[in-house]
Amino acid sequence: MWSWAPALLTVAACTSTVSPQPTENFDIQFENYTLDNGLEVVLHEDHSDPVVMVTTLVHAGSNRDRSDRSGLAHLFEHLSFNDSENTPHNSTQQLIPEMGGTWHGSTSLDATTYYEVVSKDALETALWINSDRLGYMISTVTEGALRREQNSVWNEKQQLSDNSPYGHTQTVRHNALYPVDHPYHWTGIGAADSLQNITIGNVQSFFQRFYGAANTTLVIAGDIDINQTKILVDYWFGEISRGADIPLPYPQPVYLETSHSLMHEDALATLPELQIAFPTVEQFHGDYYALELLTELLAGYRAAPLNKIIVEQRQLGRDVSVHHRSGQIAGELIIRVRADSGVDLQDVKEAVEVGLARFGTYRLQTTALERAKMRIVRKWHDALANITGKSLALARLSAFTADPGFVNTLAERTLAVTPLDVLKVHERYLRNRPSIMTSFVPLGRPELAVDGAEPATVAEETIDPLSNEETVSREDRSYYRTLTQADRSEPPLDDPPQLTIPTVWQSRQANGLAVYGIETFEEPLVIFDLVVPGGQLLDPPEKIGVAGLLASLLMDGTSEKTLARFEETLDLLGARITIKAEREAIRLSGSTFSRTFEPVMKLAQELLLEPHWEEASFERLRHQQLTRLRDQQSDPIAIADAVFDRAVYGDNHAFGFPVSGTPDTVADIEIDDLKRYYQNYLSPSQASLHIAGPVSQARVEAVLADLSTQWPARDVEIMIQPPPPQVNNATVYFVDVPGAKQSLLRVGLLAMSGNDPDYLRLSYANERFGGGSNGRLFQQLRVEKGYTSEATSHLTNGLETVAWIARTSVRSDVTIESLKLLNELIKTYATTFTEEDVTLTKSQVLRRKARTAEPLQAKLELLGRMSQLGLAPEVLRQQQEILLAMNLEDFREIIETYLDANRMVYVVVGDARTLLARMSELGYGEPVLLDTYGQRL
Repeated sequence: MWSWAPALLTVAACTSTVSPQPTENFDIQFENYTLDNGLEVVLHEDHSDPVVMVTTLVHAGSNRDRSDRSGLAHLFEHLSFNDSENTPHNSTQQLIPEMGGTWHGSTSLDATTYYEVVSKDALETALWINSDRLGYMISTVTEGALRREQNSVWNEKQQLSDNSPYGHTQTVRHNALYPVDHPYHWTGIGAADSLQNITIGNVQSFFQRFYGAANTTLVIAGDIDINQTKILVDYWFGEISRGADIPLPYPQPVYLETSHSLMHEDALATLPELQIAFPTVEQFHGDYYALELLTELLAGYRAAPLNKIIVEQRQLGRDVSVHHRSGQIAGELIIRVRADSGVDLQDVKEAVEVGLARFGTYRLQTTALERAKMRIVRKWHDALANITGKSLALARLSAFTADPGFVNTLAERTLAVTPLDVLKVHERYLRNRPSIMTSFVPLGRPELAVDGAEPATVAEETIDPLSNEETVSREDRSYYRTLTQADRSEPPLDDPPQLTIPTVWQSRQANGLAVYGIETFEEPLVIFDLVVPGGQLLDPPEKIGVAGLLASLLMDGTSEKTLARFEETLDLLGARITIKAEREAIRLSGSTFSRTFEPVMKLAQELLLEPHWEEASFERLRHQQLTRLRDQQSDPIAIADAVFDRAVYGDNHAFGFPVSGTPDTVADIEIDDLKRYYQNYLSPSQASLHIAGPVSQARVEAVLADLSTQWPARDVEIMIQPPPPQVNNATVYFVDVPGAKQSLLRVGLLAMSGNDPDYLRLSYANERFGGGSNGRLFQQLRVEKGYTSEATSHLTNGLETVAWIARTSVRSDVTIESLKLLNELIKTYATTFTEEDVTLTKSQVLRRKARTAEPLQAKLELLGRMSQLGLAPEVLRQQQEILLAMNLEDFREIIETYLDANRMVYVVVGDARTLLARMSELGYGEPVLLDTYGQRL
């Protein structure tokens, strides 16, 4: 997977602040040392959950590519997951899920990172797989393997660029901002011609050059014993070659003499978008922290200068985002505005310039800076609230600063920034400074681009029609094996950890509100959500979107506080609150530090109980919703999901429409519809509140006392939906996206209610089909064929009738082959399900459940599932018992009952010109043509 930069170290523009109170500092304990071969090792011990994460960071990102071999680092990442000398074929993708674990790889500008998260008993197995990948994989790369991964990366590139609106923006910007010889000139995923021309020799040279122990950082975090882990590290990693001595990249900031404006007519875009990129500095430069805060101050909250002028005063678009993307050798600050339909981007450019000029003339208020600081510190706390975040942070900071302890100084470095520091970086990098501007406009609307913009060079890739045939066969696994002193055969697993059920407390308030809590002291954060049943189910049938607009209005300030004042109050407390409508509920979610829990809950109560009903605000929010819906009409993923829902739920069921509605349904909504919904349905009688973190039941009960009085119960009857259409025969639906380089596939059917006893059994049966990378779907479409980069299947969640759905996105030229393969996998799944599948399913689910509640968010989700289905705290053990009782006949019966290929809905979103004539080859008749909302043409 391609990623731009370390996620922890890239702070997006929202709103932020550091409170005048002392802010919780980071105190992540670790031990670090270096092996004789140069491998940097960092160990972090945390016994709160029986979970371990092994992270390997190789200091070789796309900045190590050559201009004529762009994408090599990312392609190598893909190849690394296939084979190594001493592990079974496809070991990461097969064995890690079988052990209940997860795995991931990402290539950024500056590094390639691999990690596995497993239960503690599988630590040595993860070390074996990880070390063999690092030191002993290059001899296993064959021509067929290379070709498959080139196709897979090609597919990923098309998914991110050719088949995505505005997808070419980053390539255009990088090519213009960074000189041809700059390591950031190309994007990490690479150009198609470069990818296609990469040879095994190139791959081998890259490995020999960069994949040495001395160019790598290893982090092991979680439920470990440090002394024992050191022994294991030496055993599995000690013999890996040191490799070449690679000098660290030196800073190469970019300096523009003049601005450069480029434009592109995007066939998938429905709205014009302007991005303005200013060159800045590398991460952790002296100006880095002030620039991070500047992004928040420019557009992070409603009253920020860019939002004020672009969104509120001139009404050119619904939002503005500002990001500071800073790598190891250079950085850029990017202002992005996706304008409303028909808006001239020249007007947007001028508004941005006015906003930047105004910021430069302001006297930066202490409160505004405190808000920005607090928001950034909060984001770091969010990122470091679990083993995954801590492990990645230790790896990246060790690699980029040579000091993993740098993680504990992030907050204080941000807090030390002064108003003068922020104004200086604004003057130094933004105000009246040259920039790169990209105007992406809908096809046929070049007049919307910034005046004088030159056409950008955008390469529309073509597919090699022979590539499919060359990747079908699997080579014999015979290759050179390196002699080692260590026995590199598969280590035995320890005894699996016992299922640990968090202690759950429950209560019910006088108004009927059910409360579920888990008190835990692993992090200073408290997270909560209030779930009020109803959501889209209670929308008037002809006005789908009422619940969604009501959620937006509730978040738009209160009768006592404007949105700007409310945001400021919330930010200074170091908290966030969101309200959104879902299919079956309206959900108010939030998080804060334990010390600010009470005032934040009071703010949540104010949002819920004291809405403002201003007509002007409603009209603004409805306009924004309509703009958002137009925007989604250009997104193939949104189209595929919406069309599948319409196909299975029909025209009369609420779920046949997006929660946000359609342009037709939203256009008819009036503010009185929101008021009626609020008065009739927003009741605590069936609602539930879930809280996890370092807060006691007594504190929660005390803060809820007033809410219970102020929020009286009323009876609410959830609207009974018309039955979905009966499907007796499989049907193929097709949505045309002219010129699409990819086809998005959705295959599935309605199964049962979410509280049906068979729901859990079918979810278990799905594991070996598409529940993870070891499932048949991923193994066939991704590993064997190279048709796609991702393929999954799952059951949707809810109490209404839920769907089983398989999802993937494939190269356009293999659409029919992918559908046939998917169809065959479904048809034969029951008969090919074996005793081995039963054993593997039980093993991976049980091991995964042992680490179910590791992140704080997982604890909250457990509480939500308990309240939704009326389950007892023993739900995890009960689910385990159901799984253990299932035998081969049970699995086959549940598959045959629900996964009938001849009753499936097959949705294809792709290019009709090249595909439509072949759709009947699937054997289900001629396809039904639909528009982007699932209506028949």
